[in-house]
Amino acid sequence: MKKGCLIALIVAVVVILIVGIGMYSYIKNTYNNMVILEENVTQKWAQVENVYQRRADLIPNLVEVVKGYAGHERETLEAVVNARSKVGGQINVGPEMLNNPEAFAQFQQSQGALTSALQRLMVVVERYPDLKADQRFADLQVQLEGTENRISVERGRFNEAVQGFNTTIRQFPTNIIAGFFGFEQKVYFKADDGADIVPEVKF
Repeated sequence: MKKGCLIALIVAVVVILIVGIGMYSYIKNTYNNMVILEENVTQKWAQVENVYQRRADLIPNLVEVVKGYAGHERETLEAVVNARSKVGGQINVGPEMLNNPEAFAQFQQSQGALTSALQRLMVVVERYPDLKADQRFADLQVQLEGTENRISVERGRFNEAVQGFNTTIRQFPTNIIAGFFGFEQKVYFKADDGADIVPEVKF
């Protein structure tokens, strides 16, 4: 083999190796970045689940206290209990739901129904001054107000994490790597009518 051909072959091999190592490094870094972003979405989702669980845990106490003063408001109390039971099995559903728009919409609809039932209950409570003066009720007021605020905050953080992830996996050429490794867009929380106002929990 001529010396010139040997040098050209060596140069070609070195170039291929450099390009190959560069491509491997790029793919590895891109993949790892998508994993980090996806884990961030999952962590933010866990926080959303936590605050929804906290609200669900407060409801039985709320219903019991209301019963003591306004037991004949049966329809309103049952609406709250039924709405809570519907979300009970949906709270810790796992991050796999974030790739399923239909399941996510159902989750959000159930949580919205519970919020609406609680708001109706608060209207009823206004008719019972003794109930509003109850210390247990006052404590629940503080806890529920805080929980509703946390729900709003954690949903916002979750949406920010989803935006970062979705934007990354849709950009070229990252979208090719994302598609190859099976990364899929996550679902956002969408505001319902009037959801831009944090529900008032006043007793």
